[in-house]
Amino acid sequence: MSKFFKQVVPVLALVATLSACGKKDEPVAQAPAAPATKVYLVGVESAYAPFSAENEQKNVVGFDIDVMKALAQKIGIEVKFVPTPFEGFFNFLAQGDRDLLISAITITDERKQTVDFSEPYFEATQLIAVPANDAKVQKFDDLKTLKVGVQSATSGDEIVQQLLGKNNPNIKRLDSTPLALKELETGGVDAVVADDAVVKNYITNNPSSKLRTVSDAGFPKEYYGIAVRKGNTELLNKVNKGMAELKADGTFDKISEKYFGAKK
Repeated sequence: MSKFFKQVVPVLALVATLSACGKKDEPVAQAPAAPATKVYLVGVESAYAPFSAENEQKNVVGFDIDVMKALAQKIGIEVKFVPTPFEGFFNFLAQGDRDLLISAITITDERKQTVDFSEPYFEATQLIAVPANDAKVQKFDDLKTLKVGVQSATSGDEIVQQLLGKNNPNIKRLDSTPLALKELETGGVDAVVADDAVVKNYITNNPSSKLRTVSDAGFPKEYYGIAVRKGNTELLNKVNKGMAELKADGTFDKISEKYFGAKK
């Protein structure tokens, strides 16, 4: 090998190495990421059968759940049900921790100050439950001197306050209506006032409870609505439009019949 060749070869190798190091890979085109689908968090009570309650698999089921699923499909949104204590229900919504609330929520003027309600979708009233062997209670006024169980922060709580007084120690507030009715079974209270469908459902499914119901013509009619954050007009309009379509195409009536039987 000549001296010249020995000198040139290393130089050429160095040039080739530097060229290779300086060559940049061509960028690979990336497909634009699909926007994440918003999942609407729906606050529901987990002990309010037949409207919403946990089953043995810890899934929330019931009339309101089926209605919301059908509504979500109708208006094209994805929802996730989140068990939420009713006391504080509306705070979760106002703080942005929930997007919607459904669980037999009575529309009231007081609640309208902090949330927006859909058009009413269900009519209800209060109902009194007492032991089957108690013949003294025939009307709401008969509860004036008795110890009455209610679910805290519900319309049943409010209506009993009107009769007994807000701070009356004879009002026993519990976390759920089933707990209040269980308290009645064990003699912890003399009566319970709560939403009619919930009381009837409990007694039907707990025949050993030995409870009877007392209605009162003085109880006002109540109307349930779906709650959205105050000022969320876009979502509220979607909910109202979807609910109207569910009622128009018969879907709502089918769900209602499943839980409450055919209309009389």
